[in-house]
Amino acid sequence: MAFPLKPDHLKPDELGGLSQTPGPSALAPADLITAARAFQGGDEWSARQHLADLRAGCSPEGRAWAEAERLWGLVSIHLLREVEGTFALERADACLERLGVARAEWPDLSWLGEDGAEP
Repeated sequence: MAFPLKPDHLKPDELGGLSQTPGPSALAPADLITAARAFQGGDEWSARQHLADLRAGCSPEGRAWAEAERLWGLVSIHLLREVEGTFALERADACLERLGVARAEWPDLSWLGEDGAEP
């Protein structure tokens, strides 16, 4: 099962293994596990609800809020809720641009697991 651990979240520890350290994302991988499991298991509606709950707990217009909002929008579009999803993407993308986040660091469906990502 894939989880949203991007390569830059993993750093070698003193013992030669890998340890999770904060990467460029404001959302911790642990915050996304429930949504990722639901999405990968085919329960996109639960994933969407979890992302909405996660977003509600974030400081408005902060990076974590924008990342959760963008993921919520992508899952909404995946569920054929195109209008809601598109508006969410517009809000999130504008916020990420304002915060100076590089586009390569913007969330996509791969953050919820490769199995559910669209090609």
